[in-house]
Amino acid sequence: MYISFIIPAFNEEQLIEQCLRSIADAVAANRSYGYTHEVIVVDNNSTDATACLAKRAGACVVFEPVNHIGRARTAGANAARGDWLIFMDADCQLNAGLTGDIFELIKQGRHVGAGSTVYMMDQPWWAEALLKLWTVLSVRLGWMAGALMVCNTAAFREVGGFDLTLYAAEEIDLSRKLKKYGRKHKLKFAILNAHPLETSSRKTRLYSGWEIAGQCLRLVLSPFSTLRNKKKLSMWYDGRR
Repeated sequence: MYISFIIPAFNEEQLIEQCLRSIADAVAANRSYGYTHEVIVVDNNSTDATACLAKRAGACVVFEPVNHIGRARTAGANAARGDWLIFMDADCQLNAGLTGDIFELIKQGRHVGAGSTVYMMDQPWWAEALLKLWTVLSVRLGWMAGALMVCNTAAFREVGGFDLTLYAAEEIDLSRKLKKYGRKHKLKFAILNAHPLETSSRKTRLYSGWEIAGQCLRLVLSPFSTLRNKKKLSMWYDGRR
């Protein structure tokens, strides 16, 4: 089995090395599965040393000039050779337990895809409350978090991949499409929660509570127009690092 790890990255020189190191360590801890893998970093028009650091760490680097998370992930998927795709954000760190859960799921051959619950260190109480709310929704509704998405490559291509009209929440749309594919082909879809993925809490440091509340309010009041308008999604696209 061949696994493709795909990491979209825009100006991630501060975190990309530890992300790639975590993947290498997690895969090494699960070498008993005998899976081979590649790591693809999609340089999404960075102006810093992201691409250079990724290459130095041994990753294959592809370039996507348009700052759009869906396009970046799609560029990585187009370059991937794996039987399975694992999309992971550059501000995350993979752990051996979660990797083992993913590899076991693939080995069983009964799933079309999976997501994972996530946790963040050192965040304020209100951010922790929002994360707990997201976790409940993710598990109950079968929504993958964008931080980690696992899917069978053939299924990903058959359902059309990511909706490139969306500038955010494309992972929820992909979850819906994969579950539909799974029902048709009698395959399961899972949200793994035994070993949550560690992701960065930097947004709670870079944005005030009022800014985050305003972004959430726009998404609640006008989700379709907001998700299709890059200018209304500053927390995703204004480049703060």
